[in-house]
Amino acid sequence: MIEIFIVDDHAIVREGLAKLIDFEKDIKVVGMASDSAQALKMITNQKMDVIILDISMPGRSGLDIIKDIKTARPGVYIIILSMYQEERFAIRAFKSGASGYITKDMATEEIVNAIRKVQSGGKYISARFAETLVNEMSSPSELLPHERLSDREFEVMCMLASGKTVSTIAKELFLSDHTISTYRRRILDKMNLKNNADLIHYAVDHGFWV
Repeated sequence: MIEIFIVDDHAIVREGLAKLIDFEKDIKVVGMASDSAQALKMITNQKMDVIILDISMPGRSGLDIIKDIKTARPGVYIIILSMYQEERFAIRAFKSGASGYITKDMATEEIVNAIRKVQSGGKYISARFAETLVNEMSSPSELLPHERLSDREFEVMCMLASGKTVSTIAKELFLSDHTISTYRRRILDKMNLKNNADLIHYAVDHGFWV
């Protein structure tokens, strides 16, 4: 029996995935958490084989806690569940230790196959992005500007580049406007950009635009 743990801040997503998985005779959900703090506490004390982890949650994001999970439970497999297309976060997720990456719009079609694939020791990602991922991870090139950002800074960069305001981002990430403004300044400094317009141009040029 493959034991699954689901981490997502939206109850409807957690429950929907659980119902979908319950149709499979050899897979069962053994626990759920609504944020990273609760997840880390439960993961340490509970047996599981695969964790389905939302990439964007209040407090620490899914990307932020992948390494903590792998330290606490080195044998567990992690599938990232994201509203973002692979171009934005998949490479970072895989480098941090994830075994799969699924966008939320495809989760109902792909989640069971993804679970079986990672449990067997494989990696799961869309065929469309597989070649890009291999090329990115195997190229020993100099760091691009966006690769200098922390995972949270990268997330905020993508949100800014999509046209969201500081206030909107703050509400979505459950952070203060001041904190997001600080992230914005760090991002511009690290990437040697002047303003949000420069961020948008950079995002378009590097395939982060959706």
